[in-house]
Amino acid sequence: MESLFRRAAGQLIHVTSLPPRLPGQAHRDSLPGTDGPWSLGDLGSGDIGPGAYEFLRFLHRSGQRWWQILPTGPIGYGYSPYQSPSSFAGNPWLISPALLVRDGLLKQEDLEYASSGVTHEDLQQVNFQKLAQRRFELLRLAFRRQPATRPDWTHDWENFRHRNRDWLDEHCLFTACKANHQERSWLEWEPGLQRREPEVLEAWRHRLQGACDFESFVQYVFDRQWRELRAYASSLGIGIIGDIPIFVSMDSSDVWAQQHLFELDEQGRPICVAGVPPDYFSETGQRWGNPLYRWDQHSQSGYAWWIRRFQKVLEWCDLIRIDHFRGFESYYAIPAQYPDAKIGHWRVGPRHDFFRTIAAGLNKHPEAQLPVIAEDLGFITPEVHQLRDAFGFPGMRILQFGFGDGLASSLDLPHNYPAHCVAYTGTHDNDTVVGWFESVAGEASTRTQQQIDREKAYALRYLDCSPDQIHHAMMRAIWRSVASLAITPIQDLLGLGTTARMNVPGTTQGNWIWRCPPGLLTEAQADWLGELTETYGRSPL
Repeated sequence: MESLFRRAAGQLIHVTSLPPRLPGQAHRDSLPGTDGPWSLGDLGSGDIGPGAYEFLRFLHRSGQRWWQILPTGPIGYGYSPYQSPSSFAGNPWLISPALLVRDGLLKQEDLEYASSGVTHEDLQQVNFQKLAQRRFELLRLAFRRQPATRPDWTHDWENFRHRNRDWLDEHCLFTACKANHQERSWLEWEPGLQRREPEVLEAWRHRLQGACDFESFVQYVFDRQWRELRAYASSLGIGIIGDIPIFVSMDSSDVWAQQHLFELDEQGRPICVAGVPPDYFSETGQRWGNPLYRWDQHSQSGYAWWIRRFQKVLEWCDLIRIDHFRGFESYYAIPAQYPDAKIGHWRVGPRHDFFRTIAAGLNKHPEAQLPVIAEDLGFITPEVHQLRDAFGFPGMRILQFGFGDGLASSLDLPHNYPAHCVAYTGTHDNDTVVGWFESVAGEASTRTQQQIDREKAYALRYLDCSPDQIHHAMMRAIWRSVASLAITPIQDLLGLGTTARMNVPGTTQGNWIWRCPPGLLTEAQADWLGELTETYGRSPL
């Protein structure tokens, strides 16, 4: 517990949001595996190449212990990392073409040609459609060249296939079939393929062998590059906080390949779906649409699928944030035929049995702490707190939430934090601190202008700051608190407004596309952050 949750600080930014790599921009340090500065153009999003290594050096200079990211799986509906078509695969769009140049599978001119089509607008936010085309063209080129240029990878690739055979073969076939069906949901495939009849599956495997091999190669490259990045982070004393969404996408290889583990009818369609009921923020609640688990089936298998899922994330990350932790205590079930969450009911989750079994499956001593952060936000009952505390998981405290009621008793205010928690200025689902402070009542707001003004006045009084320093004052408040970990989205460190918001829950347009503008993560910013971190005793030991 001491090694994971000792007093420390970190920054939250997803990989795709890392700053653009501009033409002619060279590293101050060599990229691992190269002999000199590495200068490359940008392909329209952050990835796990030079920009990620430079960001890790920024964290190291500023005394940060943690880099928190969003889920790293392939993205799904609405480009959301929380609607992935796989709980085990890596996102191909995060693979670094620059590292493939270093490894001899691409040429410098390949990258220059691909990045030549990047516009100024592409550097300001992620254009996922353009991104997919550019990056997959390069990955296919690398795949074709591998046998001749890197035959030494073949044996390692085969070992990767063997180690991951429990999910990789089905993921590759699912991905190949999706492409063959113009990306339509597996519920629209031919009945034999939907039902996974053995002779039909074998015929499709034979037919799409080349596409399956390509996807297998893509997953191997992702795993290879990510492990190298994690090793570099570890060499700098930086851990990576990953993310496990409790639910999975209906249109995923997980559901298609393991239909007995989900609440589906005879046609493979969900009987009930996940969400949360109406509350102060939403009159209709939130209908997420994810299929629910047949927890009895998971229990009978010793939660084998879940154990493998935890194992996979821990291959890439040091800590796991469990999204919607309360769903393991009880979860909201919405009949699939209803368009919103007004009609539904709460069901009992797997509770203590789940986490005891996961710990045993990960070969953890009964008294050892699982490397888990519980996202315990929203409507939380005493039973959820009891489940969290029974396993020693730190919960989350969001300072931005602390001023809404104007009450000093709010658990999100620093003077009420327990030591064993993770404090944030905000999350990827919130407005930025500056955007929140500058907000006004409008059609999309559930608060009156009087409520907003009262909230702002309380924040300024509590933080003892001027409006233009609200973001730094919030950081200072959680950095000096007793919370074990203090983490802020990079947007709040930089004092960016609402246009830098990552996600608006309950919406599907304009989310997940934010990128950090170039030139903002300066040495001066790192020095300010490092001084703050040292002042409040959060620097690495």
